[in-house]
Amino acid sequence: MANHKSSLKRIRSNDAKRITNRYQAKTTRTILKKIREEKDPKVAAAALPKVISMLDKLAKKNVIHKNKASNIKSKLTKSISKIGK
Repeated sequence: MANHKSSLKRIRSNDAKRITNRYQAKTTRTILKKIREEKDPKVAAAALPKVISMLDKLAKKNVIHKNKASNIKSKLTKSISKIGK
């Protein structure tokens, strides 16, 4: 166990950040899953900007890697374009 005040505070703040990051990442994954299962291309296209924004925020905060965010956005855009065909 940590002995210094600063390290105890760091443990507390890391726990709070971890919970927030997990919540945001899980929310994003849930919306991604709903979009991938969507059959209507208009509904999926309407939700795309919101998801892209969420992914960019996660990448900016280093919750996920920026390349992973780019890969997800690319694959999602491709899959949405294929829904209508």
